[in-house]
Amino acid sequence: MNQIITFGEVLMRISPRGNKKFMQSNIVEFYFGGTELNVAISIANFGGNVKHISLVSDDFIGDTAVSYIRKFGVSTSSVVRSKRPLGVYFLEVGAVMRPSQISYNRSHSSFSEVLPAMVDWEKAIKKGNWMHWTGITPALTQGAYDTLKEGLILAKEKGLTVSADPTYRSGLWKYGKDPKETLVDLLHYSNIFIGGINEINEVLGTDYSYANEDFIKASKQLMETFPSIEKVVDKIRTALNASSHKIRARMWNGKEFRETNDLDITHIVDRIGTGDAFAAGLIYGLQHYDDYKAMLFACAACALKHTYEGDVNYSTVDDVVKIIEGNISGRFVR
Repeated sequence: MNQIITFGEVLMRISPRGNKKFMQSNIVEFYFGGTELNVAISIANFGGNVKHISLVSDDFIGDTAVSYIRKFGVSTSSVVRSKRPLGVYFLEVGAVMRPSQISYNRSHSSFSEVLPAMVDWEKAIKKGNWMHWTGITPALTQGAYDTLKEGLILAKEKGLTVSADPTYRSGLWKYGKDPKETLVDLLHYSNIFIGGINEINEVLGTDYSYANEDFIKASKQLMETFPSIEKVVDKIRTALNASSHKIRARMWNGKEFRETNDLDITHIVDRIGTGDAFAAGLIYGLQHYDDYKAMLFACAACALKHTYEGDVNYSTVDDVVKIIEGNISGRFVR
């Protein structure tokens, strides 16, 4: 038992080196990632027992992706192979006032053909005590939504804690499913809501403001609508420009409101996967600490991810705890 389960697409990211645009360079770097996979690897780096469920291409690229996942200790025993190619996205990393840009090539990827019959959920979550999902997966295809829902239904039956990051990206919903209806459906199987006012307004059809008072009201309404939800956690990002952000968190746990102080990120190396690092830190934190320290852990994990190139967070628990304790000087460790 005590295995954390994630389900979602594995993507290859292709980028020019540094902050160059594609038209500036013919030399690129590649990384593997994907929202749920990023969460899985981050938790594994904290020492967690994690399994990632996905479909990847049955070729040398798929072999490389599986090898990459395994090297972090994440179980790939429920990864299925497909004749379709692995999904790809292209990223130009911005700087200062120039934003980053992403272009996806995933419409006919290996994961896009996923169907419920391809995943043996009974076997896949046999050792699980926690399952994490995001709004990215049900946005991709009907099959991805149906497969995820089947897993969530079984997870609830088996008593797993389910965390939901109902990220809404309008550009992904291409197959005719109503985003609000779909997310509302899946939230009935969830216990921890990782999202803010935008996500709450999306699923409730409300127009709450970003003020703390409205966050509390919105969280209460969310819990009334979805009685299984026990905690609502919001990551608040203040962007000064593409290279300098502030991060803090707030929570309503059904009894009290808590909020952390801002954590300054004054030079961003890589913005991708930082929200996933927050979710991973929160999941780990809620299993090891009280609510407030779990938020501190999530914010510190998120902040550290901004210092690593690639999609995943390489930080250990010790790395994160040092940030929580105020060791943010970045001085040499000898």
